[in-house]
Amino acid sequence: MNETRGWETAQSRLVDALRRRGAAGDAVLGVLARVPRDVFVGEEQRHRAFEDEALPIAGGQTISQPAVVAMMTEALAVRPEHHVLEIGTGSGYQTAVLAELASEVVSVERKPELAEHARRVLAYLGYRNARVEVGDGSLGWPDAAPYDSILVTAASPAVPVHLLEQLKPGGRLVLPVGGRDDQELIVVTRDAQGNVTERSLGPVRFVPLIGAQGWPE
Repeated sequence: MNETRGWETAQSRLVDALRRRGAAGDAVLGVLARVPRDVFVGEEQRHRAFEDEALPIAGGQTISQPAVVAMMTEALAVRPEHHVLEIGTGSGYQTAVLAELASEVVSVERKPELAEHARRVLAYLGYRNARVEVGDGSLGWPDAAPYDSILVTAASPAVPVHLLEQLKPGGRLVLPVGGRDDQELIVVTRDAQGNVTERSLGPVRFVPLIGAQGWPE
């Protein structure tokens, strides 16, 4: 078996396991079956790329566990016409998953070196509908607001007000909220009248969201 076929088999096994667990619906799982997670991790972690585990990347950050990526993406309910904001580009893996589902993705990364690496990988894979900006993600990216959906891949002590302000009526914001070590994954929905509701999808653990409306560095 050649290396490419081995990766394809491992990726298929991972997606089948997520399907059995009910991690997401067919649309999201179909995307996870297409996006090559191994391309987004370093050489030293590549042999673990299709394990259902968070893995370390540069800058003290992580690439999220595939089950969590599936759950968060499913909760965001992205449609093909959606304009999506992602906070915390990291490796760019979640960015690619969103780009498969949305019309356009704007992703904000605090660390310039991670942003540049993610840009290169996304360009290599041919994603033309995703762009990576460098900035304080806790403040969102107002230049391209409002957004149909916002996904935050780092933990905030509370729901950042600036992100709510950039969410369209009828939109969804999915993010981990809580302490630095343990959080709840929260789905925030804003109805047509601007009323906000929240529900929890359960406990998660993410790196902290550093910024003016997140945690101090």
